[in-house]
Amino acid sequence: MNAASEMNSEEMMRVRLEVLRREHRDLDAAIFALEETGRPDQLTLRRLKKQKLALKDRIVKLEDQLIPDIIA
Repeated sequence: MNAASEMNSEEMMRVRLEVLRREHRDLDAAIFALEETGRPDQLTLRRLKKQKLALKDRIVKLEDQLIPDIIA
């Protein structure tokens, strides 16, 4: 393996965090588009919002792992 293809765990976590953030934005856009149709399918809307919330929880968890606690 070469050095360019190797990533440490922090770099992998940062890449994963960016992917999750992108997915969260995509879900937000999908929810907005569905709501703008006038009569959105409530079940689909509820599922998308639940997925978005789960993604947000995963994002917060990863951010907590990457940002060290500062004792004040």
